[in-house]
Amino acid sequence: MKSKSSIGSSIISVVVVAIVLLFSITSCTNPSTPAGHEGYVFEQPRFFGSGGYQGSLVGPSNYGFSPLRNQVVNIDMRPNTYTERFEILAKDDLNISFDFHAIIAIKPGSVKEVVENFGSENWYQRFVRETFRTYVRDEVQQYDSRALKGKREEIAETVTKRLKAYLQSAPFDIKQVVIGNINYPNIVANAVEKKLAAQQLLAEKETQKAIAKKDAEIRIEEAKGIAEAQKIINATLTPNYLQHEAINAQLKMAESPNHTTVYIPVGTNGIPLVKESR
Repeated sequence: MKSKSSIGSSIISVVVVAIVLLFSITSCTNPSTPAGHEGYVFEQPRFFGSGGYQGSLVGPSNYGFSPLRNQVVNIDMRPNTYTERFEILAKDDLNISFDFHAIIAIKPGSVKEVVENFGSENWYQRFVRETFRTYVRDEVQQYDSRALKGKREEIAETVTKRLKAYLQSAPFDIKQVVIGNINYPNIVANAVEKKLAAQQLLAEKETQKAIAKKDAEIRIEEAKGIAEAQKIINATLTPNYLQHEAINAQLKMAESPNHTTVYIPVGTNGIPLVKESR
């Protein structure tokens, strides 16, 4: 017959085992990874297990239930746009503000390297961001503010090449670098507006000048026409022609029953003086 002490020890052992089993069952995990991501599965042991990296997942997928407290860090492998805002002094000491956009993806199958060597989810901030900003400053400061808009594609291409060289041995792929809107200080914007207004006014003046020139040419041609007409008329107004016209006018007026005009022929050619009767 067992003693009371041995029975008590057995009961305690059973309770401890039950508690451990219950704790293990309730502590099971099932790490999962969504589409477009890769998962870094690692262990956080409590009573047993070595801990650390356990494997990788390519989403969408699950790692499976595990009593080893497995967890997962999911890394987005898709191309994402990382935007940096700048206010940089150009070569002519004007402060220019603009956005630079870098489209970067993580190379497939590299989630272990990203987590262990490049800062996990913070890989961009820790490994890419400051270098990216340095390259942008280097290129922008080579140009005057007025030249930046015309050189934006060239600047973006140079920054892209430098970033690709920097990330050549890293698990990151530069897809594209794009410059956003370039904003000049208000003093520059106002000066540009005044220049455009002056150019528009000058264009209007040139148009008015051309119209005035055409109007003058028209008046000259009209004057030439009048002068030519007068020349022709003067050539035809001979004394005999004037006398003939005067006589015809007198006959017409004399035949009118309502006329009150008195004609007094004077001169050698019979052209009358005209006097209105009252």
